[in-house]
Parts: sequence; C-alpha cells; structure tokens
Amino acid sequence: MKSLCYILLGFLTVTTMYPQTRSVPFDSEHLEETRNIQLYVPENYSEDHPHPLILVLDADRLFDLVVANTKFYAANGQMPESIIVGIDQKGKASQDCSYDAQSGFPAGKGAGFFEFIGMELLPSISEKYNLANFKMIIGHLFTGNFINYYLFKDDPLFDAYIDIHPDFAPNIEKLLQKRLSGINSVKFYYLAAGEDGDKKQVERIQDLNTSLKTINNDKLFYFFDSFENTDDFSAASCAIPKALNQIFSIYRPITPNEYKNNILTSEAPVFEYLEKKYQRAEELFGFHKQVSLNDMMAIYAGCLKKEDYSSLEQLSKLAKKEFPGTMMGYFFEAEYLEKTGDPKKATRTYKKAFGMEEIDFIHKDLIMERIEALNY
Repeated sequence: MKSLCYILLGFLTVTTMYPQTRSVPFDSEHLEETRNIQLYVPENYSEDHPHPLILVLDADRLFDLVVANTKFYAANGQMPESIIVGIDQKGKASQDCSYDAQSGFPAGKGAGFFEFIGMELLPSISEKYNLANFKMIIGHLFTGNFINYYLFKDDPLFDAYIDIHPDFAPNIEKLLQKRLSGINSVKFYYLAAGEDGDKKQVERIQDLNTSLKTINNDKLFYFFDSFENTDDFSAASCAIPKALNQIFSIYRPITPNEYKNNILTSEAPVFEYLEKKYQRAEELFGFHKQVSLNDMMAIYAGCLKKEDYSSLEQLSKLAKKEFPGTMMGYFFEAEYLEKTGDPKKATRTYKKAFGMEEIDFIHKDLIMERIEALNY
C-alpha cells in the first residue's frame, strides 16, 4: 500500500520548476479579498484543442500532488493533458467551507466561497483557455464536504468529484445518496477514507459507501477506497492517483489483458471494439481523443489473429485519417488486398506505402519483402 501511496511523490520537488506552473492573485468581489490561485497549463497546450479542467481545493497542500500525478498519467497516455487550477486555503478552509448547522448547506463566508468558484473563478479561466466540457473538483476534509454542494445544483458544475476523507456537514450523507440516485447526466464520484483517521469520520464515510454502492443508476460511476495504516491527511497521497486511474480507465490505451479477454473473445468485428471504445470516451469526457498508436496496433493484431479482413480494411481508412503521411494506412490496405486475393492491387498499394514515412514496425525493408513475395 505504501508503494501505491507514494509512487509519485518523487516528482513533487520538480513540479514548481516548470514555467507552466505559476501563482496568480485573483481579486474577488464575492469574497471581498484577493486570493492566491495556482495554475498549471500543459507544456503542449494549444487553443486548437479543448482541455479538461481540474479544480483543486486546499491547493496549498494538494496542488503539487495533483499536478505530479496528472503529468505522469498524461505522459503515459493514461489520461488527457489537463488545466489544473488550485485555490490556496491555508488557515481559511474552515471559514471558506462554513455551513448552516441545521441545513448543512453553505452559509456566510461559505456561501460567498461557493459563488466565488462558480461565478468568478471558473468563468475567468474559461475566458482565457479552451476548456473541454469535462470538469473535475478535488477536496479533502472540510473541502471534501464542500465539493458535494455543487452536485445539488440543477445543472451540476462539475462532472467528476474526488472526495478524500470528507468531514461531513450534518445530514449530507442522506442528501447525497438521494441526489446521486436521481442524477440524470454522467457523473464520476470517488470517495476515500484513511482508516487511521478520526473514528467518527471514518464510520460516516464507510456508512455513506454502504448506501452509495447500492445505487442503480447507469449515469453514476462510483468508486471507493479505504486505506489501511493511513490517517486522514496521508489519505490524499493514496487517493489521488487511485482516483485518476479509475476515473480515466476508459481513456487508457488497450492493455494486453484487454486485448486477450475482450477483443479476442468477442464475436463482434474487431474494428467495432475500437469504435465503441473511443465513442464511449468522447461521450463521457466531452472531447475527441486521437486514436493512439498502441490501439491501432492492437486492433491490427486482432484483425490478423481472427482473420477479420473487413475490419482490417476499415482500420486502413482510419490509419490514413489519424496518421496521415505515414506508411500505416496504405500498408494495412495492401495487406487487406493481399489477404483477400488481389495481388496486383496489393502490390500497387504497397508501392504507395513505400514512399511514405516509416512508423512502428512498418518500414521500407518490410514492404520490399512483401512486394517480392507477391511477384517472384
């Protein structure tokens, strides 16, 4: 468990060295004060492509941890590059997250902080950056309770909620269970507890998990972790990588296990698996993901293994679109023609591929071997 919790902590010391991470002052009318905002923009950020937004509360403690994990996962194709915004709350979290003792909902400074996020901070970020429809919020302890309030809006502001060892307001568990049961748009909800934390808090979190895991709602993607030998503070280092890994599971490249147990065993056409995987990711996250080289090669291998040459033809068309200028599209097309008994067209198509850029295992020597095998 310790290796899981601290696997990415080594990255934290270098996070602030990168110029795409900076602190900016934000003058708030709702709070009547200037707050320090931490901002991470991916190095490869482009206005041409929308990026998910991750809002981090308690940023003075959690921001670097979130940035380190997202950079690690994004660099390995496990999640999309994201814009991360953090609100520093050192010494102010309990005030920012204050609530009415009877209703359990934001009151006083807490109500102002709620409006500051929704009416000032997020619109300002949206004006400056090309944001995807997918927005995530992360909270811990007091702020872990606070992030739930956005779920009770008619149109919830966020699509994913990472709730780490929350210190709940009165009655919030019952209200959450009812709200998540009836949610009618896709939402991800991750809940975590550190088992060595305050016993009453741990019991409330585990009781909430007991009720949430019974919800039957295909719009809700619910995840829960209870970490042994971990207190309420160190739970954050365990929860953040686990939460990101689970929420973005469908975004990940096709794994060997997925290839073996899903693609090869399915009776559906191989190409259909790829189509559905990417369609589902776009539906869930609200933006188009470019097909990865890993996934192209996995589907190619599946086409050959299952002798699904119709899927190979479809894959060749997709390769020309997703990897233009490379040999891949024409190589796949030529192999399709070869496998379906048209050596003349296959030869011509291999020759087209020969003049293009090499990619992965597809190179000039291989193409010459294919041409010679067909004609000599």
